[in-house]
Amino acid sequence: MRVIVNGEPREISSASIDALLGELDYEGTHFAIALNFDVLPKARWAATALKSGDEIEIITPRQGG
Repeated sequence: MRVIVNGEPREISSASIDALLGELDYEGTHFAIALNFDVLPKARWAATALKSGDEIEIITPRQGG
């Protein structure tokens, strides 16, 4: 299905947020997810189904000044 991840259109095979993170090789737990501009609690990542046209933002912390 076609979704937008961090502002870029992508073709994905994942059906849920947690599966998408695996597909995109995100590891660890130190990031936040926004789905269609709403922050999604980590407890809902596995249960949240993706659909064509969804906009997903994966927000990772950065160090620096």
